[in-house]
Amino acid sequence: MNKKYIKYIEYIVNDIEKPYFINMRDNYGLKDNEYELVLSKIFNQSVTIRDNRIYNTNGNVIYRENSNGKWYKNEYDEQGNKIYYENSNGDIIDNL
Repeated sequence: MNKKYIKYIEYIVNDIEKPYFINMRDNYGLKDNEYELVLSKIFNQSVTIRDNRIYNTNGNVIYRENSNGKWYKNEYDEQGNKIYYENSNGDIIDNL
């Protein structure tokens, strides 16, 4: 990757807000094949994307988004137990 492209990706990672898929497409003009690069940096781990869901390396859904912009975020501990939930309505559940 060239330096200019790397700087642009870093800019997006630091600037983007949820809903991620809508913003990557509409506000930054990213192509589908660039989403994993950006989202891996946002979530600070390797991710896989299927059907507007982002999976961590353990296969857990860490983020999902509907076409209307509603989103849901999950975090897991080392054993794969969900420990955090947040959504676009402002609901946050910590220490599940």
